[in-house]
Amino acid sequence: MAAGPQIQPVRATALVDAAAADVYERVYDAPRPELFFESVAWRVVGDGGMVAVRADSTIDVPEPELALVLNTHGKIVGYTICDDMSSRTIEGENPLYPPQAEIYLGGCAVGPAIRPVWEVADPYALPIRMTIRRGGAVTWSGETDTGQLNRRLDDLAGYLFAADVFPDGAVLATGTCLVPDLPGMGQFCTTPRLAFVPAGEHGTALQRRSPHAVPTRPPARCSPGTSWRHTPKACGSSPPSRVSR
Repeated sequence: MAAGPQIQPVRATALVDAAAADVYERVYDAPRPELFFESVAWRVVGDGGMVAVRADSTIDVPEPELALVLNTHGKIVGYTICDDMSSRTIEGENPLYPPQAEIYLGGCAVGPAIRPVWEVADPYALPIRMTIRRGGAVTWSGETDTGQLNRRLDDLAGYLFAADVFPDGAVLATGTCLVPDLPGMGQFCTTPRLAFVPAGEHGTALQRRSPHAVPTRPPARCSPGTSWRHTPKACGSSPPSRVSR
């Protein structure tokens, strides 16, 4: 699961078409946050894996986010890193297109570790850094901190669990608060590295995914008491293996 942008509206609206700009301005100060489905576990990329951009998009950005690890009761039990890839080409066309801009195979990465909540003294004082490299050269870098988040973390968790249940808990990305410059972001071989003090450093490579790279069928449903382990096959034509808890 993921929350909407946490940056100032003037910065967020610069990334989308003017027709959709008002939507971001209104949700920034609204009492209710924007929350949306991001990915099922078997489609999430791990540290050192290969994230993807859509073949039908030309402007794409990695979005470093603090992610909350929530238990079945909606309580924050840990923190990790989320790299939420987003198609600005698609999202900027229409405010109803974010599901296509955000939800696709390889569009989300999480890891490399979970830091227990009791080991983080102040979750609103964590630096967020992102470095993008092409061909070994740094093409963009930026830094902010979680003190810039517009929403309280427990409020985001509360809205997520207000009318739903998550028997196995959930991971909630808290929203973008660091956005790279757009020129050239859609080019091939962009390598983002995200750094958070509580969860270490997360690095992924990037590939442009053609429509033919999508699995021909989703994995079978998990039977009770089982979960999916992400493997490289999750991005191919075969479903990932199933493991017992």
